[in-house]
This record gives sequence, structure tokens and C-alpha cells, in this order.
Amino acid sequence: MRFASVRIMTAVFLLGYSTLVKSQTWGESSVAEQIVEQLVEELEEEVDVDEVLELLRHYRTRPIDLNKTNEQELANLSFLSPLQIASLLAHREQTGKFISVLELQGIAHFDLPTIERLNPFVTVSSVSSLEGLTWRKLYDDSEQQLMLRYGTIFQKQRGYLITDSARSRYLGDANRYMLRYRFNFRNRLRLAINMEKDAGEPFFRERQRYGFDHYGVSLYAKDLGIFKELILGNYALQAGQGLVMWNGLSFGKGAMMTSSARQGGGLRSYTSMNEHNYLSGFATRLSFDNWEITPFVSWRKLSGNRSGAEDGNYTISSISASGLHRTPNELRNRRTIKQNAIGIDITYRYKRLKLGAVGVYTQYNGTIVHDGSPRQTYSFEGGRLLNIGVNYQYTYKNVYLFGETAHEYRRGWATLHGLIASLHPKVSTFVNYRNYQPNYHAVFAQALGEGSAVVNEEGIYAGWMFHPNRKIEWMNYVDVFRFPWLRYRVDEPSAGMDVLSQFTYLWYKIGRISLRYRHRLKQENNSAQPPDRSVVDVLKDQLRFVFQYKLSNQWEIRTRTEGVRYEKDGRIDFGWLAYQDVFWKPARLPLQANVRLAVFATDSYDARLYAYENDVLYASAFPMYNGKGGRSYINLRYRIGRKTDFWLRYSVNHYLDVKTVGSGLDQSEGPRRSDIKIQFRYRW
Repeated sequence: MRFASVRIMTAVFLLGYSTLVKSQTWGESSVAEQIVEQLVEELEEEVDVDEVLELLRHYRTRPIDLNKTNEQELANLSFLSPLQIASLLAHREQTGKFISVLELQGIAHFDLPTIERLNPFVTVSSVSSLEGLTWRKLYDDSEQQLMLRYGTIFQKQRGYLITDSARSRYLGDANRYMLRYRFNFRNRLRLAINMEKDAGEPFFRERQRYGFDHYGVSLYAKDLGIFKELILGNYALQAGQGLVMWNGLSFGKGAMMTSSARQGGGLRSYTSMNEHNYLSGFATRLSFDNWEITPFVSWRKLSGNRSGAEDGNYTISSISASGLHRTPNELRNRRTIKQNAIGIDITYRYKRLKLGAVGVYTQYNGTIVHDGSPRQTYSFEGGRLLNIGVNYQYTYKNVYLFGETAHEYRRGWATLHGLIASLHPKVSTFVNYRNYQPNYHAVFAQALGEGSAVVNEEGIYAGWMFHPNRKIEWMNYVDVFRFPWLRYRVDEPSAGMDVLSQFTYLWYKIGRISLRYRHRLKQENNSAQPPDRSVVDVLKDQLRFVFQYKLSNQWEIRTRTEGVRYEKDGRIDFGWLAYQDVFWKPARLPLQANVRLAVFATDSYDARLYAYENDVLYASAFPMYNGKGGRSYINLRYRIGRKTDFWLRYSVNHYLDVKTVGSGLDQSEGPRRSDIKIQFRYRW
């Protein structure tokens, strides 16, 4: 009773502070986009992050209730470490329900920057269940939104100019269309519908006589008795460390310690426009005391090259993950491969111990085959495979232990183990060991690693973070790895290392300065032809400076400069990038705007750079900066009342010393490439 009184007095005393924090919190888009930018800034390819953006913005408008949340829901935020999640849940168990969000300041491992990131996404409130639900209540208390998006590239590309039906060409126009509908009843019942047509795809003609190339539907219900979650349609499942099952976007190594350990979000609706990395069918999560059981079934049709054999069976030589069906060949391969999967995820919890087991059986309507090259010696061939994995998580005082071991039936093994420890209130560390055998294959696996797949890799990833006060943050890691067997463009077993150091200075709620150095060593084939070909070292050094400052409630600026040095087989290439962002949000106008001006120069494709870009709501941009020239864009958002929003984005690249932009069917004449996006949202 005495402890509860102290908590109440503390909450009242800090009420004014809470009001100030909430009033200074950056806008809906800014908060989510800055978190995603930090999560994806180490990726070296264009990624689709709209699923993460939508999830963060969902929690921005429908905050997580700290008194009802669980590990899976907190893990969906992506920026909380497993040690922080365990500490938050342990605090609630030991002291009772939260009285105020301000109690986060008294939980171990929660520093001020983390609390600032978390504050917009959490609350302390009561959430009702579906009991006594009527159709009238379902309509009156629900949130709905309809969103339409249009986009196109202004320059005419080669694929649209070819009229010879015997040649490869784009069968549709250059317009991109997207339609999405969302229904949400108190976070307990949700419906998501996606429709999308990519540029070049036919629309209501050819094989697309039903209009959009992609349709996605997901119906989600929560807390239906023993059915804690129930999903029909498209869904994602994340279990363990991702050695067997991990759908949706996964983040690799980066400047956040959360990247060292996967935090599975469990079962959830799949709402992304990505057309490949998800399951489709039925799944549910059952709960009995300390046990959770998640059975799932998926039936999907994938795009790829499937052909008949002399014995009447079918062979599969490739499976496409692009989601593009623009040319006659792409349309011919559309939805030709059936992929059926059935599995179960079982979890047992006891205090701070979590044990899990996941198994999935996958079958195709054909036999996957390869070209027989030495690199493909251990590659999967066949029409079915079975994967089983066991995983664990355990928190002991200031140490979080985690790991998973998986086996592909009659083939290989994969294992990953690690720990995150708080050695001191100002010092945290982590270490991670992984070993993926060359003959281990899992269709739905996504785990930490240097390679793009969970196969043929062994490594140790370790680092530490020094946080002496709320203004200074210093993050360092080193990853040493090797590949026991051959890889693409590497005709021998190879090795490498990845080192990163980032120093950040923070102004409370105002801005930050960060300086980062990254060194990478990998091995690849040299440019010689056999028999003179050999494997040589490839060195890549990057230096990045970022400055971000909030000038006022209306103006904010962000500056970034970055340089890269690439060396291979005696050849040295350089690249650099510099940009300036300006954000404007007038106090008395329903308008927001941000502008970027960027210049870049790279000696070769190997010295290319990537940078996250702000985009229209729920869209993502992570383009490549390659060549010499400049890039600029402007984003505008205009709000009409409380229900209607309009977005407009225009971007343009101007290259120097080139006569064409792009290659193949995407090539256009002239040194410019510009595009536009228009988006409309109505909420009721």
C-alpha cells in the first residue's frame, strides 16, 4: 500500500513533465520514419519497409497498453532490446499494474533516448474485449480508412516503346496504382485489404482481366476465449531467431543493439505490399496456462519457371520474389508454382524462461532443380522439405540469453546463440555466434548473417554500447565470418569481417550529431578468366556524418555527408554523397512539407551508396545513389478536416555525362529520371 502511494505521488509530481513531453513529440510520420531509418540504414539494397511503417503508425494512433501488452507486441516495435522488454514485463509483475507511462523512468535498462522513442507508442488505459459485441457497436466504435495511390515515371522507357510482339516488352502502361482498406475495432478485430498494380503490368486485360496484379486480404481477431489470435488470409509468423520461420522484413547488423537478437513478433496480419514473403491460409494462437500453441496452414501460388519432364513430372528451375509481371515471360510464369505449408509453433514460459519449438513441412507441385555447377553442390533439390527447430530465451539479472538450433530432415543443421548483458548502467554488450551448414535449407528462414540466406556461413558478431549520460552514445561492433563452401562470384571457401563504430551526441528532443566509420573485408573472384581466376580481398571503408536539428516547432533540418572507398585486385574506386533535408510544419495551416537536395558522385557501381528517403504515408524509398549527378524531391501533405488527407511527391535525378538512364527495358533517353506520386486517404 505504501509503495502504491509513492507511485501515485510520483506520477502526479511528473504530470506536468509528461504533458510537455507529449506536446513536443514529433509528428506521426516523423517518429516512425526516424526509427525505421535507423533500423534500415545498414542495408545495402532497396527494401520495402511499409509494413513496419504501418505498424509503428498504428501504435502511434492506437498506443500499446502497458498493463495488457506482452512480449510479442513489444517486439513489434523493433527498437526495444530483449533485455528491456523482459525488464518491463518483470516490473509489471513485481509492482502491479502501471499507473502512468512515467514509471518507465524507474525500470532497469531504460535510458532516456529509449523512453523518448517509446513514449509515443504506449499508454496506460483499459481496452475492452469483444464480449457483448453487436453490429451497431462494431460500426460505431471502429476506425476505417481507404487509401488510393497513383505513381508514374515521366520519361518513356524502352519497354513501353517496343511494338514487336515477338520481342520482350512491357504489356501494360507506366502507371502504378495502389488501393488499401483498413478496418480496426478496438485493436481486437482488424481487416486489411491490399490491391496493387506495378508499372508495366497489364490492367484489366491480357492475363490481368481481373484488374490488379496483386490482391491481399487479412482478417484478424484477438482474445476469443482460448483463441488468443486468429487470422484468415495473408499473415506473417516470426519464431525463435528465424532459422526456421520468419516472415516479413528482417533487419541485419546495425547501430541498434536490438539487431543482435531476433525478437519474434509471433503471429500477425500481413499488410505489406510485398508480394512474396508471407503465408496465406489459416493460423491461430491458443493459450493454456504457460503454454502457447500456434498451428498454421498456408496455400500459395508463386511465380517462377516450371516445365514438364519426360516422365510426366514437373521441374522448377527458378522462383521469382520480385512480384513483377510485366513482360510476356513474366506473365507466363505468374502463379505457376504451388507452395503448400503446414506447421506448428509451441512455446512454454516459466517466469523469465521461454522455450519454443517450431516445425514446418513445405511441398511444391514440382521438383526444384539446379544447373549442376560446383557452387550448387549443396543446394536444395526436391519437391518437399521438413524443418524443425528449438529455441530459448532466458533472463538472469542483467543478462539475456537466447538461441535456436534447427535441422532440415535428412540434410543439414543451423544454430545461433548469443547474449546481451548490461555490465554497468552505462555500458551494455552483446555477442552472437552462428553456424549455418552448406546443406541446410529453410524456405521461410531469415536470420542474422552476412549472406542473404540462412546457409553456408559461420561467424561471431560482438559489440558494446557506452552511454555515459543522456547526451552521448557510442556504439561499436565487429563481425568475423567465413563461408565454408562456394558462393555467387566466389569459387572458393572465403572469409571476411565487418567493423562499425558510431558516436552520437544528442540534444534532448531537439537534435543529434553522429559520426560513423565502417570497414568491411570480403573475398570475391578477381576479373581474370579460368584458369587464372582466383579469390582476392575486397575492402570497403565508409565514413558518415549526420546532423539533425529542430530549429522550432515549425522547422527542422537534417544533413548527411558520406564517403566510401572500394578496393579490389589493385583497383580503387571512390564515392560520396551529401544531402540537405528541410522539414516545415506551419502552426496554423493543415500543411506539411519536406524537401531534399542531394549531390553524389561514384567511380563505379561497387562504390554506390544508399540513403533512406521520406515518402508518402506507408510508402518507403531507399534508392541507390550511383554515377554522378544530383537528386531532389519534395513531399507535401495537405489535410482537409479530420478525415481527409492528400499527399504529393515529386522526385528527379539528373546525371552528368550520360545520354541514357537505366538499362534493358527500363532504359530511357536523356540524363534525367523523374517520377510523381499522388495519394489520397479518407478516414471515418
